[in-house]
Amino acid sequence: MEIEYLAVLTLAVLIVAFLYSSVGHAGASGYIAVMSLLSVAPAAIKPTALTLNILVASIGAWQFWRAGHFSWRFFWPFALLSVPFAFVAGYVNLPTHSFKLLLGAVLIYSAGHLLLRPPQEQEPTHPSLAKAFSVGGSIGFFSGLTGTGGGIFLTPLLLFLHWARAKQAAAVSALFILVNSMAGLLGNFSSTKQFPTFALALVVAAGIGGTAGSYFGSRRFAPAVIKRFLAVVLLIAGAKLMFT
Repeated sequence: MEIEYLAVLTLAVLIVAFLYSSVGHAGASGYIAVMSLLSVAPAAIKPTALTLNILVASIGAWQFWRAGHFSWRFFWPFALLSVPFAFVAGYVNLPTHSFKLLLGAVLIYSAGHLLLRPPQEQEPTHPSLAKAFSVGGSIGFFSGLTGTGGGIFLTPLLLFLHWARAKQAAAVSALFILVNSMAGLLGNFSSTKQFPTFALALVVAAGIGGTAGSYFGSRRFAPAVIKRFLAVVLLIAGAKLMFT
């Protein structure tokens, strides 16, 4: 990759990591969008996005846990089936245009709903194990297929169904993204036996952006700010899926 493209990509990764990590996400859909715009080889996009996801999600999970927003009892039912499903979907490279359009439309609709009618903070009602298992497995499969960690699907769902408050949803999503990204990357590598070396140059930028974003998201930003940032994240992710 030429140095000029790498410099632009590095700056974009830093900004994406800050924005996404402030809402408990790791930025895969944003990384995919900027890499697509800069004409990075398609085969390199998915493993690069997942690698950066693992780093930023690790930082975010740690920050939100330190701030006291993480609940293991709430997390594990969503993660139990998501990991094997993400691995299987990461092994398969069969993206379809109609699938991306549908998924993008759902994310843009969710973003609009958050901007116009953000869910009010209220006492959460945790879902049954059966609901958590089915939601986690489905999102795990979608995350592995699209090269994301699944947070863009899980966080708005937790908020819309009043299963969690904004910062608890961000904390659960961060670790959810981490385990799914690891499974998806392992599945992708098992399938391709390749890893893009230029991805290592982006790790520092993602680390800086992810550390700053998750710190402000977990300790400084109000829940309303987090929801607005989440709406921007969903718009970026939805537009990426529909138009690239």
